[in-house]
Amino acid sequence: MSLVKKFATVGGATLGSRLFGFARETLMAAALGTGPMADVFYAAFRFPNLFRRLFAEGAFNAAFVPLFSKEIEANGIDGAKRFSEEVFGVLFTVLLLLTIAMELAMPLIVQFIIAPGFSDDADKYWTTVKLAAIMFPYLMCMSLTAMLSGMLNSLHHFFAAAVAPIFLNAVMIAALGYALWTGAEPRDTAWYLSYGVLIAGLLQMAVVYAGVRHAGIALTFKRPRITPNVKRLLWLAVPAAVTGGITQINQIIGQAIASGKEGAIAALQYADRIYQLPLGVVGIAVGVVLLPELARALKAGHMKEAGNTQNRSIEFVLFLTLPAAAALWVLSDEIIRVLYERGAFSEQNTAVVASILAIYGVGLPGFVLIKALQPGFYAREDTKTPMRFTIVSVVVNCTLAVTLFPLIAERGIATAEVASGWINTLLLGSTLIWRKHLVPEVALIRRAVMMVVAALVMAGVLVYAKTYLGAWLQPHTPLLYQAGALGVLIALAMVVYFVLVFLIGGANLSMIRRNLKRGASKDAA
Repeated sequence: MSLVKKFATVGGATLGSRLFGFARETLMAAALGTGPMADVFYAAFRFPNLFRRLFAEGAFNAAFVPLFSKEIEANGIDGAKRFSEEVFGVLFTVLLLLTIAMELAMPLIVQFIIAPGFSDDADKYWTTVKLAAIMFPYLMCMSLTAMLSGMLNSLHHFFAAAVAPIFLNAVMIAALGYALWTGAEPRDTAWYLSYGVLIAGLLQMAVVYAGVRHAGIALTFKRPRITPNVKRLLWLAVPAAVTGGITQINQIIGQAIASGKEGAIAALQYADRIYQLPLGVVGIAVGVVLLPELARALKAGHMKEAGNTQNRSIEFVLFLTLPAAAALWVLSDEIIRVLYERGAFSEQNTAVVASILAIYGVGLPGFVLIKALQPGFYAREDTKTPMRFTIVSVVVNCTLAVTLFPLIAERGIATAEVASGWINTLLLGSTLIWRKHLVPEVALIRRAVMMVVAALVMAGVLVYAKTYLGAWLQPHTPLLYQAGALGVLIALAMVVYFVLVFLIGGANLSMIRRNLKRGASKDAA
């Protein structure tokens, strides 16, 4: 299967998950708006999400996948199965102990880490503690899910791992639908959602476990032992955990600062959900597919193939994220109004969330490029260098967030996240180039410039077109008219960008066809 087809498989499944996520957030906005219970739920949910990124997705995508791929190459499926069982026993035990400790310490964690600003409001504080305690076991489910997903990706079974997140959104949509149908109070809705998160974690783990069994590996629980393989994994995983959770680390810092203003946490979350669509579809697809591809090429000594793979991935990222970033900047008000402005979500909420979304749009290419650059280190079993860059970006984020929040509130936190993301991207890219692990092709640079030009022209056309559709995009216009006008603008943007980018040489259809044929010939071989 070619690189493009693999990106499409993972990206398509992730797109389905993100669309369900939009439906979830639309219902959430209608049920809770940016009120106190929205702040409470998002604050409580952010904590298990942080640990999921730290100990699950980051650590295992960066450390487990190359080692598992190496075991397959060296000892076949049987060797990979033995390694997986060693890791599973240790991981399960550590997660169980961590979950117990965190449950006991939850009041202190909420007070000093999750939402210090809630301490003056006893009701918000204790509700956050209780909801976080319900949802924290989700970490255990998702960490085991991440390990099983890493196995599937290394075995070239991408779909089950990519489609599993849909279950979280489906369960939460069901909980929100029930709450709206019964007219539940915001507090009750938050409780329904919290139990829904826990149920969804169990479902996701079941889906990927079934996928692993279907792929031919039936795991059994082994007594936890620190074998040489497990030691190597831990040595790689600790710095990778910090690096993989950079976005969540920055967001938890922003949340702690934003908890001092009512509605700020929810506003940041609603904007985050929108920009997570292109970030997830493109970034996750690139990160999931690129790491095992690079690891396999480097292990086989195919340096030219590894370089070509990374260049093509960067090109793919820019091709899709540059127009998305421009569209988020220009259409932020219209997007937020159509998706959220109803029920408890007011016109004033739209203005605040749209301004945050526009800022996130500027950071989108940088955030996704991180996913394309980090595998260049991880595939070489170097997890410490990206961790050092992560620490630098976290320091930048903290400094800017504390400085800007008193001046421009939520927008200051978004600006801090975007600035730290771009700094991380520049550090990663320049280091790979300096080490000659990444040699940007002249064709890549030329195409990137043409893509920027096409995206800027597209943005200009959108600004001009909005003036003609202005009457349909007003706040009190029927939703159907607003949605239709937004759809026309998005369709126009796609036509302008894709036609222009191919005309001026930012992309090349024959190159795409050659990549597809090359992938097919490899599969046949």
